[in-house]
Amino acid sequence: MSAFELTFKVYGKSAILIEWPSEIDKNILEDVILFKSKILKSYIKGIVDVINSYNSLTIVYNIAINNIYSEILNLKSLYSLNISQESVENFRWEIPVCYDKKFGIDLHEFQVKNNLNFEEVVRIHSSSIYTVYFIGFLPGFMYLGGLDKRLHIARKSNPRLRVEKGSVAIGGNQTGVYPSINAGGWHIIGNSPITFFDSKLAKPCFAKSGDEIKFIPVDVVEYNQIESEVEKGVYKLKKSKL
Repeated sequence: MSAFELTFKVYGKSAILIEWPSEIDKNILEDVILFKSKILKSYIKGIVDVINSYNSLTIVYNIAINNIYSEILNLKSLYSLNISQESVENFRWEIPVCYDKKFGIDLHEFQVKNNLNFEEVVRIHSSSIYTVYFIGFLPGFMYLGGLDKRLHIARKSNPRLRVEKGSVAIGGNQTGVYPSINAGGWHIIGNSPITFFDSKLAKPCFAKSGDEIKFIPVDVVEYNQIESEVEKGVYKLKKSKL
């Protein structure tokens, strides 16, 4: 028997939206990923893409769906089936971050609002293990779950028009890294020198849903060294199998 009561909705003429309970929860994530795998490996044809988020799947078909109710019944039946799945390899990635004030341009404001000192912010942020729920907003932007409640803070009322590539930031109950220059309303507390998205690679983003992220504090000297290695194409991210 399946663990969750799902809702199925028409999403335009050629898509179906499937929703789980509206929570950020690892059990829900595992169920979302499992169902996505079932769909991609099933008999269902004509699918262009299956997009997952914290608690939903959007199935995009290459043509308009003729009988939406029949298609939803097929999906419900598929969800309830016990289909043997190949185990998916997930990894914990170690991401170097420099929290120096040169990069953490919102650290002072963040410390005041959260009643924490610099060392506490760095220690709390870098001691947590974060789960990659999905990738979106920008290519390579990882939506991470697991931020310590002491670091929760409301998004900025006036977003910046320019946030630098690699900026490590916090907004609401989430933390993440901007993979490219973009506007953004999260509080910037540091920067990572690595590349989070490379369109020239077969796998442009190294991480995927279900992986984990561990932020590793580095000083400015280490940051510059890693940045140089990244530019030369010789830097290797550390990872361990989960």
